[in-house]
Amino acid sequence: MVGRMSSEDSRTIPTQIQQSGSRALSIRWGDDVESVFDVRALRLACACAVCVDEWTGEYKLDPAAVPEDVHPIQITSVGRYAIGIGWSDGHDTGIYSFERLRSLADRDPSGLG
Repeated sequence: MVGRMSSEDSRTIPTQIQQSGSRALSIRWGDDVESVFDVRALRLACACAVCVDEWTGEYKLDPAAVPEDVHPIQITSVGRYAIGIGWSDGHDTGIYSFERLRSLADRDPSGLG
């Protein structure tokens, strides 16, 4: 059927994304689960080519270089599959797919901490 969403699809489709204070980003998913991410942990989980070596998969980002008080200053939609986050430390090249965000949340429901 065209236009019907499976329950598996609803797991990775956000119905609401909002910053919850200065330290958390909250996502409510289509299956009505809410994930709350610590924003610094989310910044450290960036998988862009600046933060992760494209060939080896090795993380290049030094956690000590990311300020403790880093926070999103801009969150933008990237198509229908991801968000882009502009960070207070000047980093803005990461794209966080909804599938990856849900996977991160499922692996660590405590907020990537």
